[in-house]
Amino acid sequence: MYFQHSPDIWGEYPELAAGVVFATGITPDVSVDPQVAQFNTIAKARLATGSEAELPEIQAWRSAFSKMGLKPTQYRCASESLLRRFRKEGSLPNIHPLIDLCNAVSLAFAIPVAAFDATKLSESLEVRYATGDEHYLTFSGKTEHPNVHEVIFADAAGTAHSRRWTNRQSGYSAIRHTTTTVLIVAEGMHRSATADVAKLAAVLTGELAAIWSISPDTAVLNPSAPRFEF
Repeated sequence: MYFQHSPDIWGEYPELAAGVVFATGITPDVSVDPQVAQFNTIAKARLATGSEAELPEIQAWRSAFSKMGLKPTQYRCASESLLRRFRKEGSLPNIHPLIDLCNAVSLAFAIPVAAFDATKLSESLEVRYATGDEHYLTFSGKTEHPNVHEVIFADAAGTAHSRRWTNRQSGYSAIRHTTTTVLIVAEGMHRSATADVAKLAAVLTGELAAIWSISPDTAVLNPSAPRFEF
């Protein structure tokens, strides 16, 4: 199996930086409370001087969404949505240790982090433009079809695992208590995204190794090395 961005995506968004982590051995019976608290503290410090909309990471994604023809205040990247909720409520709900950890890391870095159950992916996962024929399953169980030319995460079977790029993941490949094998993708668009995404991937890899006693595989992708095999 492999993960990649299509050449069209790299061509349209040369500022993109992507980090990928693959891990097996994930279980729901661990505590990530200390790690979540640490990353939440970082997020609180960043939000102390302004709203999430002022962060360069978020501004870059807003520009990307505008380029895709989307209204940035109607469709937000995942990290902006998390930061907005965190700023208003002071915390995020506990869902699953891996999701809680990824959400906390996303808050600290202000970078979207997507986690997929790798057993739900068919042959490959590619960030590409939709044809409109793909199937997307919402968390409520409703099937949708992405719009033509919408940026999606899609596998070889034509299943869309996200809509509007980093806006909304699918319920089909969501992390559940039975999940053991995961693919995690972090993407940035801001000026220092290459360095920041590499740091995020390294931090997340280290946390996964420490918490679950596993050895994740990781890579930072670019147009010259766009594919991650797992």
